[in-house]
Amino acid sequence: MAGYSPELNPQEHLWDEIREKEFPNRMLSDMAGVVRTLKMGLPRLAADQDRVRSICAWPWIVSLSLNAN
Repeated sequence: MAGYSPELNPQEHLWDEIREKEFPNRMLSDMAGVVRTLKMGLPRLAADQDRVRSICAWPWIVSLSLNAN
């Protein structure tokens, strides 16, 4: 079984954000409904760069990017 390390996987927090904002207290009857919801929600999240940055631009990640250049 693989370990769970959300501190090493910022995308985990993005998926949490999508789940909380796009699927709150909703039960969809089929996969098509899930896909429709994601098609609406993912672009909304991607357009909000400040929100994405606040969720996953942790100092250690930013420093890696800066040091790699």
